[in-house]
Amino acid sequence: MIVYKTEAEIEAMKTAAGIVAAVLDELRPLVKPGVRTSDLDAFAERRARELGAKPAFKGYRGYPASLCVSVNEEVIHGIPSDHRILREGDIVSLDFGAFAGGFYSDAARTYPVGRISLLAERLIAAAERSFTEGFAQLVEGRRLSDISAAVQRSVEAEGFSVIRAFVGHGIGQDLHEEPQVPNFGFPGRGPRLRRGLVLAIEPMIAAGDWDVEVLPDGWTAVTKDRSLAAHFEETVALTGAGAEVLSRNAGSVGRAAAKELSNA
Repeated sequence: MIVYKTEAEIEAMKTAAGIVAAVLDELRPLVKPGVRTSDLDAFAERRARELGAKPAFKGYRGYPASLCVSVNEEVIHGIPSDHRILREGDIVSLDFGAFAGGFYSDAARTYPVGRISLLAERLIAAAERSFTEGFAQLVEGRRLSDISAAVQRSVEAEGFSVIRAFVGHGIGQDLHEEPQVPNFGFPGRGPRLRRGLVLAIEPMIAAGDWDVEVLPDGWTAVTKDRSLAAHFEETVALTGAGAEVLSRNAGSVGRAAAKELSNA
């Protein structure tokens, strides 16, 4: 069952969303050669707690960290480690969620580590661009699969593939709610989009084939052909004023964090 949010609930969700946005923004300058992925995780957890939020992923279904750190061919759910060191030319997906004010938010970015290849640059840009195309379909009266189809069209037009084993989702008082939001499919299917819908739209794409496998740690999903992968995600809402990206428009706590960072 889809849980539609009131305008007041969507406004309340901006607190968690603002914290997620602030943490991901603050992580960006820390992504550089020589950094341990566990250090990024520790920073994300500390900052979320300083800003008044609980990291959403730690302990969720047994996940052992607060931040998902997925490097190169790792699509999602990469587990941070003292032994995994970022190297020049890597790309790294950082997926972070927070719980604050009774609601969850969830977002992801893929960042370059130093100088990266042209292919990697194109892949990262394509992931974000496909999110933008999908988000543009978040209009009252359209169908859920219009989002999915727009993401797929955008990705495949650039010669990349959409990961099919994992999907976006509804979000609110639970981290994962209905509906599921695939990144592929035909338009004009599924429930009609209506006011109060809050989603995590998250294209996951690969430079090669879309097939994946999960490593023996039980979490880390990698491209089967070991081609590069990129991930971009935002928490978004359909309101009376139209579609809004909550995890870019920080709530009061997120704005305070951004101000604090700019004055540092």
